[in-house]
Amino acid sequence: MKIMVINGPSLNMLGIREKEIYGSGSYAELVAFIENSARQLGAEAVCLQSNHEGQIIDWIQQAYFEGFGGIVINPGAYTHTSIAIADALRSVRPLPAVEVHISDTDAREEYRRISYTAPCCVAQIKGLGFEGYKLAMEKLVGR
Repeated sequence: MKIMVINGPSLNMLGIREKEIYGSGSYAELVAFIENSARQLGAEAVCLQSNHEGQIIDWIQQAYFEGFGGIVINPGAYTHTSIAIADALRSVRPLPAVEVHISDTDAREEYRRISYTAPCCVAQIKGLGFEGYKLAMEKLVGR
């Protein structure tokens, strides 16, 4: 199974930004973790990151047209603001998506408790750090 892993705004700053929330692992370390975890599951992960909403939407559509088996998405702050990304996820159904957050968004600011994208996904995983990505891929591979 080929899985597209999409990371949104500021995830490229992992290891630099708010270490008390996101930990000290870098984005490169996250990508290596994801790729290794995918191999262990007998899958292939294609990792992408953008700070731009339109690029994320294009990748969601690309996953559909290129026959990916699923999407793991961490929309970052767009989780709480982007109806456009939610619409993109809806538009590619039945391609399953799992939403992931490194931090526990429920334990943070009030506005982070709202996700426009979670209802468009088969599952939401939050607060497990990098491990959340592995669990998300396990959910997709097990479908």
